[in-house]
Amino acid sequence: MKLKRRIRLASALALLACLLWPTASLGQDEENLVSWPRQMDGEKAQIIMYQPQLESYSGDRLEARAAVSVTAKGETEPVFGAVWLEARVVTDMDTRMVSLESVKVTTAQFPSAEDEHVQALIAYLEEEIPKWEMVMSMDRLLAGLDSVEGLGQEEGGLNHDAPELIVVTSPTVLVMIDGDPILADLDYEGLKYVANSPFYILQDPGTGNYFLKGGDYWYIAPDLTADWVVAEKLPGKVADVAKEVAKQEQEAEQDQEATPEDDEGDEPAPKIVVRTKPAELIQINGEPELVSIEGTDLLYIQNTESDVVMDIATQQYYLLVAGRWYASDAMTGSTWTHVPPDEVPESFAQIPADSEVANVRASVAGTQEAREAVLETSIPQTAEVDRKTATVTVEYDGDPQFERCGDNIAYAINTSKSVLLVDGTYYCCDEAIWFVSRGPEGPWEVATSVPDEIQNIPADCPVQNVKYVYIYDSTPDVVYVGYLPGYGGSHVYHGCVVYGTGYWYRPWYGRYYYPRPVTYGYGVHWNPYTGWGFSVGVSFGWLHVSYGRPYCGGWWGPVGYRYGYRHGYHRGYHHGYRPGYGPGYRPGHRPPGSRPPGSRPPGKPTPYGGRNVYKSRDKGIKHTGADRVAGRPTTRPATPATRPTTPATRPGTPATRPASPVSRPATPTPTKRPVQSNRPNDVYAGKDGKVYRKQGNDWQQRDKGGWSAPKQQPSKSLDRSSKSRDRGTQRTSQAKSSRPSSKPSPSRSPAPSRSRPSGGGGRGRK
Repeated sequence: MKLKRRIRLASALALLACLLWPTASLGQDEENLVSWPRQMDGEKAQIIMYQPQLESYSGDRLEARAAVSVTAKGETEPVFGAVWLEARVVTDMDTRMVSLESVKVTTAQFPSAEDEHVQALIAYLEEEIPKWEMVMSMDRLLAGLDSVEGLGQEEGGLNHDAPELIVVTSPTVLVMIDGDPILADLDYEGLKYVANSPFYILQDPGTGNYFLKGGDYWYIAPDLTADWVVAEKLPGKVADVAKEVAKQEQEAEQDQEATPEDDEGDEPAPKIVVRTKPAELIQINGEPELVSIEGTDLLYIQNTESDVVMDIATQQYYLLVAGRWYASDAMTGSTWTHVPPDEVPESFAQIPADSEVANVRASVAGTQEAREAVLETSIPQTAEVDRKTATVTVEYDGDPQFERCGDNIAYAINTSKSVLLVDGTYYCCDEAIWFVSRGPEGPWEVATSVPDEIQNIPADCPVQNVKYVYIYDSTPDVVYVGYLPGYGGSHVYHGCVVYGTGYWYRPWYGRYYYPRPVTYGYGVHWNPYTGWGFSVGVSFGWLHVSYGRPYCGGWWGPVGYRYGYRHGYHRGYHHGYRPGYGPGYRPGHRPPGSRPPGSRPPGKPTPYGGRNVYKSRDKGIKHTGADRVAGRPTTRPATPATRPTTPATRPGTPATRPASPVSRPATPTPTKRPVQSNRPNDVYAGKDGKVYRKQGNDWQQRDKGGWSAPKQQPSKSLDRSSKSRDRGTQRTSQAKSSRPSSKPSPSRSPAPSRSRPSGGGGRGRK
């Protein structure tokens, strides 16, 4: 039995790994490519560019300024100056890389150069820099956004009512059913299954008994809400299904190797709790063990995967669920009340960054982690869609039916797609791409614009996430698109990021069952470097059984995309105790990663995973022409915050700087790959065009005689730029260490995740 568990555990890990792990970590060459400053040796001069300082960012466009030095051929002394850039941002959330394309130098200033040389220097930079292959890490970009105003706008109308919070002290599994159970005919004579649940639940109509497959066990109960017990013997038809399920598992285990595992002995079967309404399971491994948080008057419960903090002064417990705080004066038997993240006790912000519960800092307004989480909601995943080949097929359960959802907007309720009717025109958002048609069933073509009314879809509408999908620009051949994390469930609230809208959306019940996005029930946690993770288990045997059940394999639950979503939540190991079952895990095991409950089953497309959609891949290096790769999947859509799709005007630009927009060349511009310079990345461009260097805590200014103390202290914005640059370097290093090795073991084979972008995605026959 133990060996069987180990083999199946290895198989489960391998299955998860091949679905979840990102492609690779950066090698040394790529690290050099994205490090700053950059150096390019041209025919006339050597140019060194220091890390750009962001000034504005909107849609897929950014504006920045950067310090540069130019050393002419035959000269030994460089000339320092500042350049202003405009560029289109191409992002790849898998590798967390950013490529700047259609770069344009809008102006430049060289305060330390002779007047007769300035125009020649500017002309040379305007000609050379747009040819550079400009790549940077996502985390450097994120840190740089800290100085940009107006990002991370808050969304109103979210629901924060507490779900049912179930506190247990013994191994338990929360089995979620999406509303009242829908029984559908199994593809096996005489049995039915619960169509609106990710768990494998059968019913024998002859006896009325229900059967649940979980881990190594089959459970039986006379009713879904009754006490479930392990079935010692299964009746005939259910036994036949159990054999087929075992065969399915065995086939999945083929070619997998057993891995060593600590001998934990035979674990008891977990208890089963079934809920049909929003709920969260807080499992404590025995009686609560309260441990102090250093430097604060706070305690936390260390023997749980949940985030539970106690304020000694008020004797209140604070529980973090889906990024939301709930407070109570007791863990059980009390009502939990929502507390906004800017109203939690002040000592929450004093939790050390190296604490076991440091991850909760991202849910405390005013902390650096919270600010960065909010800023990340402004970074889209971008792509280019081939207008000539991309299309979509929309199927309805009967005749198309629409319900009003906001001003002048109606949405289709009996399809798995997100279809909107606005002013007599139909728009379909599928896999983060907009399509348009004159009729509800097509034919569909790639849209080049969408109505402004879509931005006003309220949060209580089940298709509200489509408002985070943008069309930035188009040519006769391609459409430039992107989606923010709001498309995947992230929303800004009181200076922090929360998961999901908090609403329960009524699914479609007809001949088919179409689910909608959910907020609670899957143990959602935020990690500053890997995004949302889920502590609900997806190991083989709990959620991945599909025998006789059409369209199953992962449509349910939260919408998870980014690779961080897939890594799950690991704090239990840090606490030094065995996590036990947790809400859905195999006995005594916490997998190193978890496929999100909202992800698509194998074979299902993902956002930007087909239709000749092009992404920036290969460590963020842009592709041109025939080098582009079509149909590669992405693993993360969205972050919250509604942003305009046109670039914002940047205030305070030098008078000599033209305000012309970024020009997109009709043909790809030849690119040159700069190399990492051996100079320190400590030179900055002031808004006035002057160049400064940070030496320890002091600033120096560049003039014709070299570096010297400035006549007046530079603006505080340079101090912010310096801190942001240091933070970006730190984040890049930490994010890299949080990614798996590029040479995985057999049980950690890299491959993309498959996720769904909106409420539908799968269906079960009723």
